[in-house]
Amino acid sequence: MAMEGRPGRKFREHGNLLVVLGPTASGKTGLAVRLARRIDGEILSADSRQVYRGMDLGTGKDLAEYGRSGDFVPFHLIDICDPGEEFSVFAFQELFYPCFREILGRGRIPVLAGGTGLYLDAVLRGYRMVAVPENPEFHARLAGEPMESLRRRLLSLCPDAHNSTDLLARDRLIRAIEIAEYSQTHPRETETPIAVSPLVIGIRCERNDLRRKITLRLQARLEAGMIDEVLRLHDRDGIAWKRLESFGLEYRYISLHLQQKITREEMFQTLNTRIHQFAKRQETWFRRMERNGVRIHWIEGADEDAALGVIADLTE
Repeated sequence: MAMEGRPGRKFREHGNLLVVLGPTASGKTGLAVRLARRIDGEILSADSRQVYRGMDLGTGKDLAEYGRSGDFVPFHLIDICDPGEEFSVFAFQELFYPCFREILGRGRIPVLAGGTGLYLDAVLRGYRMVAVPENPEFHARLAGEPMESLRRRLLSLCPDAHNSTDLLARDRLIRAIEIAEYSQTHPRETETPIAVSPLVIGIRCERNDLRRKITLRLQARLEAGMIDEVLRLHDRDGIAWKRLESFGLEYRYISLHLQQKITREEMFQTLNTRIHQFAKRQETWFRRMERNGVRIHWIEGADEDAALGVIADLTE
């Protein structure tokens, strides 16, 4: 569906944030970039792993999308820290609001795109996380606990825990428990630095089609050098195997393969299955967002005309 006039100007009369969300491999980055071109927008990434430099193929940054057709779309919150550094939803919010404000100040429209549910939720439901100080005594006390006991403890606090990598690495698991327990006794603030008026477009994919896309994309990324990327992070950049495994999915299973703990075929099959499961968890998180009051306008596939139709309905 084509839009008459200047869609960006019309959009600004009704909202100040366009959101494009969807499960992994649904085509949300490409759609977000195409929409940003149509409405004079700039991309804000809501992806917990794309913040890391050098983690490109494994996180699906698809940086070529931003400059396709010779019309570069500015992007933010990508490649902003090293893999050895910790990054959290609190850090995301601390960076999101200044970027959001600056984009609006340039007379352009922020386009938030990604699939990390907690990051999206933190913006759309209008709350800010509290900073949680690390307590060495707390970490020491839990250091000897069995992993399964720690997992049960976190899931009892956060039944819908979205970041599965927190369940795999001991340090991240203990830190996640520390944050969850601290948050229960230190309520998060509900006042945001600037009012957000979002229009949320969600990409829905038929299950078998999404599974096919996930498998084809995994094959393409392996052929493009994803194994070499992980090896380079370890050998050249000095990122420990344990740290790489903590990032989950591609980085976890490729690291295990490079350490000769699993074969290449085992790596591919297990990783393919885990990514399918991750996509299902993302969809579950999006449904939970809807139950909590976030209105998502669903379209079938990364259909630009359908998305423009949603925007047109808003601006009529």
